[in-house]
Amino acid sequence: MNHPSTYRNKEVVVLGLALSGVAVAKLFDQQGARVTASDRKAREECPEADELEALGISVLCGGHPDGLIHEGVSLLVKNPGIPYSAPPVQKALELGIEVVTEVEVAFHICEAPIIGITGSNGKTTTTTWVGKILEAAGQKPVVAGNIGVPLCDAAQTARKENIMVVELSSFQLKGTRSFRPHISCLLNIYETHLDYHRDMDDYIASKARIFANQTSQDIAVLNWDDEICRRLAPEIRAHIVPFSMKEPLDYGVYVRKEEEGEVIVGRVGQGEPVRIVEVSRLGIPGSHNIENALAATAISLAAGADPEAVARMLQDFRGVEHRLEFVAQKEGVAYYNNSKATNPAATLKAIESFGKPIVLIAGGQERFSDLSVLLPYFRDRVKAVVALGETREKICRIACEAGLALVKSVDTGNSAADILDEAVRAARDFAEAGDIVLLSPACASWDMFSSYEERGRMFKESVHNL
Repeated sequence: MNHPSTYRNKEVVVLGLALSGVAVAKLFDQQGARVTASDRKAREECPEADELEALGISVLCGGHPDGLIHEGVSLLVKNPGIPYSAPPVQKALELGIEVVTEVEVAFHICEAPIIGITGSNGKTTTTTWVGKILEAAGQKPVVAGNIGVPLCDAAQTARKENIMVVELSSFQLKGTRSFRPHISCLLNIYETHLDYHRDMDDYIASKARIFANQTSQDIAVLNWDDEICRRLAPEIRAHIVPFSMKEPLDYGVYVRKEEEGEVIVGRVGQGEPVRIVEVSRLGIPGSHNIENALAATAISLAAGADPEAVARMLQDFRGVEHRLEFVAQKEGVAYYNNSKATNPAATLKAIESFGKPIVLIAGGQERFSDLSVLLPYFRDRVKAVVALGETREKICRIACEAGLALVKSVDTGNSAADILDEAVRAARDFAEAGDIVLLSPACASWDMFSSYEERGRMFKESVHNL
């Protein structure tokens, strides 16, 4: 697409409201485009509609009418979660109308340099961590994107002295054309979102779009321990800064074994490797958070942060809500909210983070991920399983195959809150003093909840009500 100002007096359709849709609709309206915003939800479920209509924007709720997309439309900006198989998107593609996401739009208006962070797992933690480090280093970061702040809103207020730190999903990146971050980061790639993407090849290609427009003047931070990430390296034109937990690197950020323990070491510019901080002093637990810390270190050093600021925030940062979040300890049992674990790989990482017996609450929307990878972890690290959601029976079968005697499927109750309450009570009954009760679903939330955040908040409320 071109700069939004070139769409003056042209018709732009925004598909899907919510935060990003509203931000895009307002932006194009300000640029003089003729904007139509459409959402499948009923009018009473679209509180944003009144605000947009007051600006003169046409709003259609309750479905996407057949005539929405026609030859006179110049651009379709779709909500990232709307699949490309949706009829309005298919119609636009058939007519040769460009289809993009908000990220592409925001890029054209953003004055500040952009750090783009993507991956199957760890995006929010790493993005937040980088923002904290850059702030501690005296820079002026603006954290936005998939993390909750619409990129279009942030891009309109950001100035050259700022630096945008942006969390990006595969859904967002798939709809980009010109988007070019100065610093990109691919944390990892695991099998997930196959109900949206045609196959793993499409998923990987969507993630790889973060590198597509970078040049040798840009920087790509890459997980050198991830086979798929490493396989992409020859196609990347940007200067690659690798990070690794498993091997020492001549250049990049890695874990070095010393007499007193493991230490994060970085060499991103000229000079000798710099000792950053001991791994044991990281502010959040888990091997996956060591990976996130390595990525955050590499990104922040590449962005000009001094090693002292990096070290300080690696120790002081206490994590993000719904990511291995400690909730409470009751009768000697510790409860953790890891609702953000929306795929099996994220749940495996969470299980690995604890050395105590785990009562696992898992299950959710059926997205055809390979849940069988949980089996060895159920056998070796999990004491009991409480399953809920569309995948509950599948998870129960895996738990029984692993030889677990304490397994419960929760499918009663009149609401999601009731079901989660029952799951928490069942987990409490299975647990003993010294155990961990861990909500780490390995599945998306949309079968029962509006978001993983809602699921996590309800879990915490259920725990506090025990």
